[in-house]
Amino acid sequence: MPPMRKIEKPKNFKNSIAQLILYAKPYYARIIIALAIMVTSTVMCIYGPKLIGNITTLLSEGILSKYQGGVGIDFEMIGSLASKVLMIYIISAIMDYFVSVLFTGISVDVSYRLRDDISKKINRLPLSYFDKQTHGEVLSRVTNDVDNISNNLTSTVSQVLNSLINIVGVLFMMLTISWKLTIISLIVVPVSGLLAAFIIKKSQKYFSANSKFLGKVNGHVEEMYSGHLLVKTYNYEENSIEKFDELNNELYNAAYKSQFYSAVMHPVTGFIQNVGYVAVCLVGGFEVIKGRMNIGDIQAFTTYVRRLQQPINSIAQLLNTIQTMAAASERIFELLNEPEEVKDTENPINIYDENGSMNIQGNITFENVRFGYSPDKIIIKNFSMFVAPGKDVAIVGPTGAGKTTLVKLLMRFYELNDGAIYVDYHNIKEYSRNDLRSMFGMVLQDAWLFDGTIKENIRFSKPDATDEEIYEACKLAHIDRFIRTLEKGYDTIVSEDTSGISQGQKQLITIARAFLRDPKILILDEATSSVDTRTEQLIQDSMEKLRKGRTAFTIAHRLSTIRNADIILVLDKGDIVEVGNHEELIEKKGFYYKLYNSQFEN
Repeated sequence: MPPMRKIEKPKNFKNSIAQLILYAKPYYARIIIALAIMVTSTVMCIYGPKLIGNITTLLSEGILSKYQGGVGIDFEMIGSLASKVLMIYIISAIMDYFVSVLFTGISVDVSYRLRDDISKKINRLPLSYFDKQTHGEVLSRVTNDVDNISNNLTSTVSQVLNSLINIVGVLFMMLTISWKLTIISLIVVPVSGLLAAFIIKKSQKYFSANSKFLGKVNGHVEEMYSGHLLVKTYNYEENSIEKFDELNNELYNAAYKSQFYSAVMHPVTGFIQNVGYVAVCLVGGFEVIKGRMNIGDIQAFTTYVRRLQQPINSIAQLLNTIQTMAAASERIFELLNEPEEVKDTENPINIYDENGSMNIQGNITFENVRFGYSPDKIIIKNFSMFVAPGKDVAIVGPTGAGKTTLVKLLMRFYELNDGAIYVDYHNIKEYSRNDLRSMFGMVLQDAWLFDGTIKENIRFSKPDATDEEIYEACKLAHIDRFIRTLEKGYDTIVSEDTSGISQGQKQLITIARAFLRDPKILILDEATSSVDTRTEQLIQDSMEKLRKGRTAFTIAHRLSTIRNADIILVLDKGDIVEVGNHEELIEKKGFYYKLYNSQFEN
């Protein structure tokens, strides 16, 4: 087995459990009712062995009396006691059923609420959070960690409290029978507890590591599966398997050691407790011989000793479960406590007129914009520019120049380090994010489709669109004819991994989505990169129509596609190095001239 890497303990174990308990506050009333029923049931069950011991005493005394010529066995009294015992256990079983129903409902509700809160939280997190997390890490928190808490939270609470009630009640009953035997029974408890505490301390870090590496394995598998075509293209299979083996070994080590310590808990504590049980039987037998105790009391007491061991063992095992739950809780609340996007202004500007139409002209101003994904890596430095309504702005430059970052800032996906961006002379912070982003239509380089029909995918940009509007958008994007050749036409099911539809056709569907939105401001990020030359020309013609009367930003690497742009913005290392139209920039023979000619050199 490969060596185990040193794993850190949970950052704040107590805080994680405290947050989990506080999170369950809406269910306190139901929990209290369930616990009250459980306490009643447990107390009744604790009294049962005492009655059974009395029955044993009556039988033994009756047999002895019969042997000595007395009245013999009092079957009427025994029958009465047996009826009471039976009634106690029937009522207790019914109560346990209701407790189970209550706790199951709480467990399902907690699971639902956690997933709902995580889903809403994810939508409120800034994009910078996802820059630091893999999809698998986030998914692991939504699935594995939530399931862990859901499956263990209520059962752990009920079992811990049930065990504590049993311990107190059983100890009381034991003391009423014999204080000497009770002391003998309790001698083993500290020894067993110390051993359990030692094992728990050793296992805690491995349960945390198990959750951590499970998330890493999920993240790696998700990435490799999503990019399986690239994996095969670049013969990365061996590297992928090697990385998976490394993570899987880490997960194996953590899982093995956590389960090992969990498994060793019971036999170790059980052995110590059995030693005490034997001592009780020997001393108790001696007490009966001396006539200081009844045989029924010994039977009841040995039953209580066993019953005392069960909750102690249960608590020892549950402490391991709590370790796992705490690790899952820590990961979930780390996500739920992540800093969110800066809140929208309380009084956002209304962008709609009396008829509900968007009242936006589309002029854009960048004023001394400064931004970096981290404070020590500034990508855009002191960027300023004014774009009049209806202008077609092309943004070009080498990789890493800040082209895509610029439009992400415009849509407020990230917050600026310094400076401001204005739409219609209002700072974008004065709009709600929903209103701001509703001004834009975007077509990205990577065509993204979700599981659903073609019609549903196109309607994504305008949920209330009619079928006729969808058909018209598809005609403008030159995809209507192709869709109608499919067996189910617009009702054809597609997804990101759909075969039978080319990447270029998927891109046309996303372009139709942008046509349907009919935005005031258009953003095209290499929108025609995945289509052939003929289709590209058709799309360019349609884009010319779509651009009219709208402000458009086109991010382009193929400079031949932006020759007709009103303004070409040339970026390099976050700075504007040149501004002008194609002819003006070619005449300057500067950075753009070199960039343009480099694409046509033989």
